[in-house]
Amino acid sequence: MRKDCISTSGLNKRGMISFRRQLFRVLYIFIFSSFLHPQQLISQTLPIAPTLVDAQQSEPIRVSVDRVSVGVLVTDSSGKFAEDLHRDNFHIFDNGVEQPITDFLDVEEPAQALVLIEAGPAVYLLEGSHLRAAQEFLSGLSADDRVAVVKYADAPQGLVDFTANKQSAAAAFDELGFNLGFGSLNLSASLSKVLDWLTSVRGKKTVVLLSTGVDTSSTKQIQDLLNRLQTSDVRILAVSLTGDLRNPPPPAGKKKSPSPKVAFTSQQFAEADTLLRQIAQTTGGQAYFPANSSELPAVFEHIAQIVRHEFSLAFVPPARDGAIHTLGVRVKAESGQPAGGSIYRVDCRRAYIAPPPATN
Repeated sequence: MRKDCISTSGLNKRGMISFRRQLFRVLYIFIFSSFLHPQQLISQTLPIAPTLVDAQQSEPIRVSVDRVSVGVLVTDSSGKFAEDLHRDNFHIFDNGVEQPITDFLDVEEPAQALVLIEAGPAVYLLEGSHLRAAQEFLSGLSADDRVAVVKYADAPQGLVDFTANKQSAAAAFDELGFNLGFGSLNLSASLSKVLDWLTSVRGKKTVVLLSTGVDTSSTKQIQDLLNRLQTSDVRILAVSLTGDLRNPPPPAGKKKSPSPKVAFTSQQFAEADTLLRQIAQTTGGQAYFPANSSELPAVFEHIAQIVRHEFSLAFVPPARDGAIHTLGVRVKAESGQPAGGSIYRVDCRRAYIAPPPATN
């Protein structure tokens, strides 16, 4: 519980910080509704350097439109991740027709995880609790898994490029700066730019999104992102950071009393939750809504498990028609269970866009 640190002789350094945060929280409640109405804000466009595209790797990046990559999570009836599966256990379907699997990466193959962190005024109030908890995520990854760190407010900014050095990522958490002005929080536009960066990164790819879900992107940008995610090869795992913001601990010795303004803000938070669910579920990912910061370590530990237990399949698209094709993956157990048997749950993206017809 937060305690005021005001002495009779004046405010010491810690007390001044606490006082500022309490004052900032009050101000934030009254201006929060403006974030959810982007038409009332002045659009800001800043140049973005696509640093992540230039990630240093031991081997050159090769991108081929003649392969469709599909990340797959497999869990059993008890929710435990399946590990001892091989290429022959998987069956992949394009518009309902099974396709030969051309490439297969099991759970031992390294993954790429990009941590995208909201760096606006709301997250500043969390005093870094979400970043400290994110250490659970870094420590839970495999040694060869690579991590990148990006922050966003009005636009994304790369902090650490993909690296297997988890200490570098942790250092970026410690040095993260926040945009304390009441400008834009362009979640959809920023995430779309990150997807652009990731098109040149091959293999298993995950975005771990730490966000309130508040989005001042235009309605078109939001819809364009949701449409794009239907065919993206990037899994998104979203963590809502609004638990402590919508339910702040009461001051010592006082009981919380409901406020019409706070209730209205809670309704807006619910809209933000809906967007986070849509973003995650469209990619075959998950959205997490911890009630407070004490629940964050368990969330990040589970996310690290997901990243470590993803299979990656690929196949040659059967048609070059530029159309959206549905995807389906079934798993057959070693015991001879029929494909699609109930012992496994399979999570993956639902569609992809086939390459356009060849031009002469």
